[in-house]
Amino acid sequence: MAKDKSILTPQSKTFLKAYLNNPSPTGFESSGQKIWLDYIKPYIDEYFVDTYGTAVGVINPKAEYKVVIEAHADEISWFVHYITKDGFIYLRRNGGSDHQIAPSKRVNIHTDKGIVKAVFGWPAIHVRDAAKEETPTLKNIFLDLGCKSDKEVEELGVHVGCVVTYEDELMELNDRYYVGRALDNRIGGFMIAEVARLLKQNKDKLPFGLYIVNAVQEEVGLRGAEMIARRINPDVAIITDVCHDTQTPMMNKITSGDLSCGKGPVLSYAPAVQNNLLKLVIEAAKKNKIEFQRQAASRATGTDTDAFAYSTDGIASVLISLPLRYMHTTVETVHKQDVEEVIKLIYHSLKSIKNNHDFRYIK
Repeated sequence: MAKDKSILTPQSKTFLKAYLNNPSPTGFESSGQKIWLDYIKPYIDEYFVDTYGTAVGVINPKAEYKVVIEAHADEISWFVHYITKDGFIYLRRNGGSDHQIAPSKRVNIHTDKGIVKAVFGWPAIHVRDAAKEETPTLKNIFLDLGCKSDKEVEELGVHVGCVVTYEDELMELNDRYYVGRALDNRIGGFMIAEVARLLKQNKDKLPFGLYIVNAVQEEVGLRGAEMIARRINPDVAIITDVCHDTQTPMMNKITSGDLSCGKGPVLSYAPAVQNNLLKLVIEAAKKNKIEFQRQAASRATGTDTDAFAYSTDGIASVLISLPLRYMHTTVETVHKQDVEEVIKLIYHSLKSIKNNHDFRYIK
């Protein structure tokens, strides 16, 4: 696992592209979950999917001691909320969608009849009143389907409640970065799938049950993680998500910390992070020469770590984050080397956990 040699295979990269390009809006993650499960099936012993769509691959399912590695599968999106008589559409958020980036974006409206194309319209600069310049808000952004009436919209299969996603797809930037929509956090699903592949490839025998969890509905309050944490009731949870790179213009290091794409995984200090488990991860990083960064959270990490840590009787939990630029936009950007380093760190952390590992502070 030398740093100058990629651990990804051609099959890994094919999966990455297919999985990240596939729409997976909150509450409608099933098509992406099928892609994810099909990829990891050769590397696991069994799998299950819960009622709301969280997918779980299991290695050593009969083991009593349970360890989870987890990411979330959903992406931010929009709901059709109101169709005007002249065929324009107003929206509601499904997750933390950014209204300011919407004007001039192309979108896919997901209907029972298939994809319907639309655009976020916006008045041309020529006709806007500079003295009364409006900024995009939920009250004034709208979709144009090229329809003349609400009946034409309905004939296309579009109705209130249809979900809307941006059509932007994965690209590479300067052979150094992955760029696209929904890297938050399907890139996490990719990384934990690659951990499963490495375990199989290296013929590693874990002394515990490993649950590879791709959770739904994180973007609306960690809901999928809450449900699956109660169902699995693991002893340990290693969560991966994205965090903010703070090196670009308009970022404030005083409020957001000093974190950078290309400098490795980010480890969080927070009440929900179990300190003895965090020490194990840090030791695994140092032993395997994996560079890492640190960040401090306040009351909560804002990730599925919180859902696992405070589930049932308390689950020893840790957060390994991937630095990302331009979160909740269509050009979310991560460093390719960081992706591989997160995979390695999760892998080596798992290898450091013993059967019945006791992480309690006081014994």
